[in-house]
Amino acid sequence: MTKQAHLVLEDGSVYRGRAFGSTDSPAHGEVVFNTSMTGYQEMLTDPSYAGQIVVPTYPLIGNYGINDQDFESRRVQVAGFVVREHCERPSHSLSSRTLDEFLAGQGVPGISGVDTRAITRRLRTHGVMMGTIAVDEPPEAALARLRDLPGYGDVDFVRQVSTEAAYDWDDPVKAPGTGAAAGPERVAALGHAAAGQKILVSDYGLKYNILRMLHSRGCDVTAFPATASAGDILAENPDGVVLSPGPGDPEMLDYAVETARGLMGRVPVMGICLGNQVIARAFGAKTYKLKFGHRGANHPVRDVATGRVYITAQNHGYAVDTASLPAELEVSHISLNDDTVEGLRHRSLPVMSIQYHSEASPGPRDNEYLFDRFLGMVSDVR
Repeated sequence: MTKQAHLVLEDGSVYRGRAFGSTDSPAHGEVVFNTSMTGYQEMLTDPSYAGQIVVPTYPLIGNYGINDQDFESRRVQVAGFVVREHCERPSHSLSSRTLDEFLAGQGVPGISGVDTRAITRRLRTHGVMMGTIAVDEPPEAALARLRDLPGYGDVDFVRQVSTEAAYDWDDPVKAPGTGAAAGPERVAALGHAAAGQKILVSDYGLKYNILRMLHSRGCDVTAFPATASAGDILAENPDGVVLSPGPGDPEMLDYAVETARGLMGRVPVMGICLGNQVIARAFGAKTYKLKFGHRGANHPVRDVATGRVYITAQNHGYAVDTASLPAELEVSHISLNDDTVEGLRHRSLPVMSIQYHSEASPGPRDNEYLFDRFLGMVSDVR
């Protein structure tokens, strides 16, 4: 029989539903919502969601199952999953298991049958907050347990999701939407620009698609632990360095900021999402927590230089404080939803960064060109 479950928020609000996935133990984390209509497998395996309970706003989740290709990391990263309805009989040629089986197999609880619109409105009104998914536990007991747990901003989640040792990315890569290997064709299209470039990626919680995008452009790609020093990275003689996305509060990452500071001016650097915030902090800027964050595949961003608007995939709960930016950094991209910083560029050094996800997954592919822009910058310095 399906077990009863509750989502309990730190403000005392309770949402009753049905348990699916793992029912062995409760889950707790910061409760956030995502407005993407597809891509739940990519959401679940995105390390930036570590320590968070994710609420998709789209009502039907699991209808195309889980496949063996659309992984953004080696495992499920979310603390819990809250949906209006989960599909028990998916239909897709690549599906190898159901959403329920996927979560259960990795020990992650879910809850369905709740009013996700009501949850989203509460989070938009009051801001994101801690919550717990409780199975066969009275809501009052779950709330008492939740109040004894650390807050989201008190934990360094980057250390939890980062790779423990450096590794080369040499998997066979396929171009999105095709059945052919992407590498040779992409290298031929770019000529000598990216072929053979050695790109190191500091893993704050990177998504595999960042590695896929760089590899498909002919780069030799190596992922490094988040705790690697600037000396460790520069000793590999990279042509360029990417600072990846990741979870948590950038103010917890002084070690990453120190590493980034040691890279500036020594090698071209690109920051993505959390990497953008780390770069800003490396130059002395400050960050702050957004009320309910940006999470979804439909966020409009304006390129300041050209005025062109791009639809972007986003997943972040913190932003760079514009007023704290030093003179050497200029804002390159701005959110059209709330005017927050969506990209930075150094006025003299080969440094660029974006707050959104050029690698998408899930999301539109509008912003893949930024990898080409970065690799072009690397070629200019090389």
